[in-house]
Amino acid sequence: MTVSELAQLDDFEAVALPEADREIDGAYSGDLLSWVMGRARAGNAWITIMSNINVVAVASLADTACVILAEGVIPDEEFTATAQARQVNVLRSGKPAYEISLILGSVL
Repeated sequence: MTVSELAQLDDFEAVALPEADREIDGAYSGDLLSWVMGRARAGNAWITIMSNINVVAVASLADTACVILAEGVIPDEEFTATAQARQVNVLRSGKPAYEISLILGSVL
C-alpha cells in the first residue's frame, strides 16, 4: 500500500505528502525518538503522538515511509513545512496508536 492510498482511508488525513507514492511495508509505534531511530525500519509507517520538529529529522534518518500523528495531534506550520522540505510524508488521525496499528495490520 502506498502512503497516498492510506491517506484516502476515512481514518486518516494528509498533512504533507511530498513522496505520496512511497510504499509502506510495515509499521512501528513509539514516542521516544532515540528508541525509534534505532528500531524503526525503512519503509515503516511510524505512529507517534510527538509533533516537534525532531520527529521529521528522525523520520528522515530512519527513512520511514510516513509519520502518522495519532490522538488528533495537529502539527504546527514549521513541522509541516519542514516535513515537506525534507521529503517526509505525514498523516494524522484522531484514533489512538493501538487502533491505527489495527487498521494498518488489516490493510498492509
